[in-house]
Amino acid sequence: MPSAEVTRPVIVIVDDDPNLRGSLATLLEANGFSSLTAQGSVEFFTLAEKHPIDLALVDLRLNGESGLALSIRIREHHRIPIVMLTGQGDETDRIIGLESSADDFIMKPFNPRELLARLRAILRRSGHPALATLDRSARQSKHFGRFKLNRRELIGPDGTEISLTNAEYRLLEYFLHHPDRVIPRAELMAELGNDLSLYMDRTIDVLILRLRRKIEQVPSKPVHLQTRRGQGYIFVETS
Repeated sequence: MPSAEVTRPVIVIVDDDPNLRGSLATLLEANGFSSLTAQGSVEFFTLAEKHPIDLALVDLRLNGESGLALSIRIREHHRIPIVMLTGQGDETDRIIGLESSADDFIMKPFNPRELLARLRAILRRSGHPALATLDRSARQSKHFGRFKLNRRELIGPDGTEISLTNAEYRLLEYFLHHPDRVIPRAELMAELGNDLSLYMDRTIDVLILRLRRKIEQVPSKPVHLQTRRGQGYIFVETS
């Protein structure tokens, strides 16, 4: 029987640059993570068959294949957070990635401390035992309408779980902590915990649209997550 000791989070680095893979692996290993490396999709899925994986760190532009396409495949087969490494000028791809697969984006070149902080935040929110928050409020369920947010799980009216990405979860949780208040878009971008220069107004719009598709009976006529034109968004807990 395995021991009850909490293991290090396992992160797979998918990048076609061997130097970057090596430096990232060294950084992660020195800061409380276990790392595995892959240069593309074939190596990733081979590793996934042999090892438990807690998070995938995927370069957007892999040699000979799309990191975005790989992230979509990972999402289809594994319920793990996905963080994409992206370069300058990849704004459109970031939007597509947020719509389809990625939990977060980190722009290269990145600050190592920021990378580590954001990986820890994502793993903490996804419930990894080594990083899970222990405060009582984090363990309490939050209700709105016929929905329940229990840690990172969104439970729908029929009792089934509705999958949330890390960014969706963070925004929904923020709204639930600040109901009935108009929240400007800039405040929501700041809540994502990233350099505001990495995010555009369109990014928030995409996340809002995705949340509405999951929590609104008619997304085009939202009851909970409403727009206040020219001001921001307001969250109404009950109809």
